[in-house]
Amino acid sequence: MRVADDTAAPVAPDTAAAPELTGEDARQLLKALGDPIRLGIIEALGAGERCVCDLTGELELAQSRLSFHLKVMKQAGLLADRQEGRWIYYRLRPEAIEALRTWLGAITARCSQPARPCR
Repeated sequence: MRVADDTAAPVAPDTAAAPELTGEDARQLLKALGDPIRLGIIEALGAGERCVCDLTGELELAQSRLSFHLKVMKQAGLLADRQEGRWIYYRLRPEAIEALRTWLGAITARCSQPARPCR
């Protein structure tokens, strides 16, 4: 689910169906979500696009530490960014979160299947 660098101005979220994830794509998304700082970033961006300067203050993180986590999340496809002057604004990519939800839903639908009889 790797995506091209999304630096365009914000637009309305895509209403198209979420892309189907491979196991590797899901692993990358889950790894990016598996850190408490990154979960805090997700929660902060859940309220909408934010400037890095706002995130550093809200999350009480040094800019260098925040930048590292934003880079990991962007590489996983969870975030998009845009630059306006000297400021960089980040936003969630809802299609990435929806794709992960769909992948987990497919697993959930199959996980109650009884085992095949042993021979």
